[in-house]
Amino acid sequence: MNEKFDPERFAGLCKALAHPARVRILAHLMAEDRCFCGEIVKILPLAQSTVSQHLKALKEAGLVGGEVEGLCTCYCVDKKVLNEFVEAAVALGRGNGK
Repeated sequence: MNEKFDPERFAGLCKALAHPARVRILAHLMAEDRCFCGEIVKILPLAQSTVSQHLKALKEAGLVGGEVEGLCTCYCVDKKVLNEFVEAAVALGRGNGK
């Protein structure tokens, strides 16, 4: 058994990434390094409240962190958690996800 592979954790990260808008948000944050919710709303054809819900799901999974700056929250990707996801996916693909 691979001690690094946690099926529950991996499934939770997959669930957080199971919506195309969340994948777009993550990709945007990777490209920009960090940005405010309002900036993300501008690149997606979604209401601000919907974007906030998607950011909340990504944040709860640990893929995204948020830092309050004044009245706004600035979001960024937690690259350690993203790398954890990538390593788990590779392990699963190699048959090491037992």
